[in-house]
Amino acid sequence: MAIESYIITNMMTALYNMITLNLQFIILMILVATASGLVGVFAMMRKMTLAADALSHVALPGLGLAIIFKINPLIGGAVALFLGAILIWFLERKTEIPTETVIGVIFSASLAIGSLLTSGEELIDALFGGSGGVNGWQFLIGILGAIFVITFILLQKERLTLALVSKDLATVLGIHVSRLDLIFLMVFALNVILGLQFLGALLMGSLIIVPAAIGRNLASSLNGALCISVISAIFSVLVGFLISQIYSLDLGPIIISVAASLFLLSLLKKGLH
Repeated sequence: MAIESYIITNMMTALYNMITLNLQFIILMILVATASGLVGVFAMMRKMTLAADALSHVALPGLGLAIIFKINPLIGGAVALFLGAILIWFLERKTEIPTETVIGVIFSASLAIGSLLTSGEELIDALFGGSGGVNGWQFLIGILGAIFVITFILLQKERLTLALVSKDLATVLGIHVSRLDLIFLMVFALNVILGLQFLGALLMGSLIIVPAAIGRNLASSLNGALCISVISAIFSVLVGFLISQIYSLDLGPIIISVAASLFLLSLLKKGLH
């Protein structure tokens, strides 16, 4: 019993120290996961499931240029994503090409340009992120950005839903659908930027897509889907972070692996019903 108590005490102490040392990073991950869970449900409703993953790759040229000019890669990624979101919105309006098609074209060009601008270890970091922690400014900006995304979705969910169900009815009720579409794309881009720190450009879209798919499998209402999506995203980042710390594994792939496992379980549960 004494040995077991000693082992348990050491494990709890190590866990406490790990959480304390990475508290800011953990808080930021939880808020980004919450934002991703909310955004993902509406991205799925807008039939942006594959486009959501592709849009995150638009950050690559910005990341590459930032690395070349020795500035913070997140700044370059943010500029590229916001410009990409505006370009997607503009092309969608002027050409009437579906959103996923426009994003697919821009994704292909961005991936090619980003691969040319970054190489070796820098490219791996840009694609998969890391768990190196955040400084004070990154934490503050990340917190404010995540809160903005969460607040926007919660306050605008009825308007977003109505615009998806019937654009004509939404317009009659005074909703500027085109402007709302642009704002949603910008919020989506901001959400991707917030996750680049620990998931990278390759995997961030998955944190938006997979929890939303779980919510769709298990919920029978919009609010239910939002709740399940958020819980799944938070569970994935926390369990993924714990596993990555214990076994010294890359954070991004572990988080998405946990989320994918939850999705498979949700398929089993859906099948039983």
